[in-house]
Amino acid sequence: MRPKAPERGFPDTEFAARTDKAQAGMAKAGLAGLLLMTEPDVRYFTGFQTLFWQSPTRPWFVFVPASGKPVAVIPEIGAELMRRSWLDDIRTWSAPCPEDDGISLLTDLLGPLARDSETIGVMKGHETSLRMPLGDWERLMDNLMGLHVADATRLVQGLRKVKSPAEIEKLRHICAIGSATFARVPEIVAEGMPFEDVFRTFRREALTQGADDAPYVVGASAPGGYGDVISPPNRRPLQAGDILMLDTGCTWDGYFCDFDRNWAIGHADDMARRAHDTLWRATEAGLAAARPGNTCRDLFRAMSGIIAEMDPSGGDIGRLGHGLGMQLTEQPSHAAFDETVLEDGMVLTLEPSLSYGKSLMMVHEENIVVRSGGAELLTTRAPQDLPVI
Repeated sequence: MRPKAPERGFPDTEFAARTDKAQAGMAKAGLAGLLLMTEPDVRYFTGFQTLFWQSPTRPWFVFVPASGKPVAVIPEIGAELMRRSWLDDIRTWSAPCPEDDGISLLTDLLGPLARDSETIGVMKGHETSLRMPLGDWERLMDNLMGLHVADATRLVQGLRKVKSPAEIEKLRHICAIGSATFARVPEIVAEGMPFEDVFRTFRREALTQGADDAPYVVGASAPGGYGDVISPPNRRPLQAGDILMLDTGCTWDGYFCDFDRNWAIGHADDMARRAHDTLWRATEAGLAAARPGNTCRDLFRAMSGIIAEMDPSGGDIGRLGHGLGMQLTEQPSHAAFDETVLEDGMVLTLEPSLSYGKSLMMVHEENIVVRSGGAELLTTRAPQDLPVI
């Protein structure tokens, strides 16, 4: 039975609360506003959700002032959808217009702040991008002499790291859909099936289970294990002795799940079984460490300690999990360098990996919510023993 879906979208109070928190952070940082231009940041403060972001032709801007509602500066093609949001001030231009793609409108909006030598925040840090032509940005800054620009990465990412109850409900729902899809794999996948057909079959099943989309499906299948986890599929059929891994990021109402599962085709050798058991126990260590007050480094060390029983490198992929939400991967990272303190309401992946045999690897992943009483699994926990198809 398909899991009951929560309500789509959010009430205006959700966006008002996010904006209030941002403005409180801005006041502490001495910022007169935030200029946002990437899809997840715009959507976080407005609810504006469209696949039109797939086109690189048009830039989109939202300005969060020191007080009051955000202001949208967007192409006219998005005006009707943005008017359904909680925003009142929506300024548009006919786009694309390479000579002036919103620059005049932004200059008018930000000009008073430039005259007063105010400071605004822009996303400058890790996992951010400037989603407008660099030449347009330089032209805008030339128009706004006196305006100071600070890095707002920590402020905005800090807000997005902790999910609201309504966000967690959406994440719980898409994780249930992903879990139901993985549960069907032994019934819909079989020895002899070309690997690219496995991908197509999995995507169809995810949609049948209720996902809006399955934009991220990667995996591997090879004798005794696999060498990488990001390659596109080929026509090689599944064969007895293969280890099959599928990793998916399905979406529902703009929120992702992100986890994987491993199976043996026909039979599994002892090394693959041991690798699966080690990763399962490493995940258990991560679950135990995922408590408010601990750090991402603590999570990394807890999982690495178990991984080292089989792989002395402790898992050399760079990190053993990350944040999850409107993007497949979000801040923070479970890595030795990340000292982010865990808070109640963070949604994370636990993703231990190890190397074994001759250039083989295995990855395991679950999705969780950090809770004061112990981590809450959003995914249906994988079995400790490597399952066989």
